[in-house]
Amino acid sequence: MRDFAGRIAVITGGGTGMGRELARQLTAEGCHVAICDVSAEAMAETRRLCEADGLPQGVRVTSHIADVSIEAQMNRFRDEVAAQHRTDCVHLLFNNAGIGGGGSMIINSREQWERTFNICWGGVYLGTRIFLPMLIAADEGHIVNTSSVNGFWASIGPTTPHTAYSAAKFAVKGFSEALIGDLRLNAPHVKCSVVMPGHIGTSIVANSRRIQNSDAGDELDADEIAAIRKRLAAAGLPEAQMSDDDVRAMATERARSFLEEAPTSAAAAARIILDGVRAERWRILVGDDAHLLDQRVRSMPERAYEIDFYQSFAADIGWKLG
Repeated sequence: MRDFAGRIAVITGGGTGMGRELARQLTAEGCHVAICDVSAEAMAETRRLCEADGLPQGVRVTSHIADVSIEAQMNRFRDEVAAQHRTDCVHLLFNNAGIGGGGSMIINSREQWERTFNICWGGVYLGTRIFLPMLIAADEGHIVNTSSVNGFWASIGPTTPHTAYSAAKFAVKGFSEALIGDLRLNAPHVKCSVVMPGHIGTSIVANSRRIQNSDAGDELDADEIAAIRKRLAAAGLPEAQMSDDDVRAMATERARSFLEEAPTSAAAAARIILDGVRAERWRILVGDDAHLLDQRVRSMPERAYEIDFYQSFAADIGWKLG
């Protein structure tokens, strides 16, 4: 699919980050877009930016409240897309929504762990399952599933457990690779790509906290501070010397730096993804860090989870994630 003009794209997690930038770039090319998110405010900003960029005449942008981990809400999203775009088909499906958090099977609660897993994996499964008939009904279609470098390397460093997110992203990668053959046999006009970004400048750190804890205020509460202290202590860091305000400041700085100091912006990531779709690449690595990490894991898989592996990689690429 080399030309997006006149096509209809569905984007989950379209309120911020890569989802927002995909919407902006697709609409600029004349593609109709339907985005879903759990935040109406975030989607309103995406829509405003699309319009500020100058929507081509006739291009339609619709927004829909949906939690991608809940089947009833995703079914409603599909029905709204069909009604508001007056269509029985869509051409592009970007299963992009995701959150972090809930990383440890030991420290985090089952609810936190499964919240992350059910959004990052369940959202991809439900998005594909529910929109697949509309993709098959089109003359050509493309499914784009967002995995991560954590779909081939289950870590962000030795001080931060990352099991929920990594397990989900490995599932997305495996599902997407298996789907390539399934589509080739049963719906050959529909393609599938798996996207594996490195560190992209998004608000996932801040957004994940709000989604994991709907009652979260602007500042960390006592339970959140205690959880951070426990993680720091497990990593052998001097958490006892930090005041609660120090812990809050550290968390705020981490969210800021993840967004503002990333080696690849969300806009650049969206361009790479769309170029990959045009080229019909089934495997789309995003960012120099993703390419380097892919090479290193392949070259020394038995050492991939040793501390010196991370330290060497982080020093070479400039990662400060965990």
